[in-house]
Amino acid sequence: MGDYLVTGGAGFIGSHLVENLLKVGKKVICIDNLDDFYDPAIKRTNISEALLNPNFRFIEADIRDTNFLKEDLSSKDIDIIIHLAALAGVRASIQNPLLYADVNIKGTINMLELAKDLQVRHFVFASSSSVYGDNKKIPFSENDTVDNPVSPYGATKKTCEILCYTYHRLYDIPVTCLRYFTVYGPRQRPEMAIHKFTRMIDRDEPIPVYGDGESLRDYTYIDDAIDGTIKAIKNPFGYEIFNIGESRTVKLKDLISLIEDVLGKKAVIERLPMQLGDVSITYADITKSKKMLGYNPQVAIEDGIKRFVKWYKGEKD
Repeated sequence: MGDYLVTGGAGFIGSHLVENLLKVGKKVICIDNLDDFYDPAIKRTNISEALLNPNFRFIEADIRDTNFLKEDLSSKDIDIIIHLAALAGVRASIQNPLLYADVNIKGTINMLELAKDLQVRHFVFASSSSVYGDNKKIPFSENDTVDNPVSPYGATKKTCEILCYTYHRLYDIPVTCLRYFTVYGPRQRPEMAIHKFTRMIDRDEPIPVYGDGESLRDYTYIDDAIDGTIKAIKNPFGYEIFNIGESRTVKLKDLISLIEDVLGKKAVIERLPMQLGDVSITYADITKSKKMLGYNPQVAIEDGIKRFVKWYKGEKD
């Protein structure tokens, strides 16, 4: 068996996945360019323990660098590629769509080319619930039409899913696309709502709330997301798409109340209008993931927030 290549492996989901793979004795190569979308020092901390494992190799590199991919990786014994690396964030993609297209689409083509050249056993691609846009059919199913994303970020993820299918069809590469629904937990990116709200409430800073607080999100705890990812890695089907969510919606105002209760502090709320790219609801239908992967999320939002705040307080101290 060859190595597992994880792109974006120093990030939030990636570092948890790397640790899980190492725990079961896999050899892991991690590629991450440690970009400054948020503090690179956080990403270095994310993989600090993995760096002590002899089965782990970290490479600081950019997935758009075709010369690096050909020169450094083309001769490696890589069995499975888990492609998590991307520029994330709906609002930032509206401000800089060309960069998002360059990183997310070109980078994915480069990784698919590598998968083709290495004849990997499985290519797993991290997609997003953002591909559903402002979907009117609830909950969101993998069979729904996703031709109307409402942000450049969502559009790049949809484009990458199509490219994944094309490479599967042309070169018979087994490909799985995972549509993650608002993953949270320890190491969550600092600009994401749960992390940002927890930090700002703790510091007695006003938190920005866009809209009336009635918007609904399907929040997925990191342990459940990793469990679904591992199950997907182990079960290539040809070409398949799976939702990775909790299949439960939580109102924004209720999420804030949960954080307040766990922190023991009240939030100071700054009301702001809805922003471009925002949607009113995300809600995963996980029937297919349960049936084909055996995916079964276990961590309810109430418990997940408690676990996150416990981690946050430890990091702060």
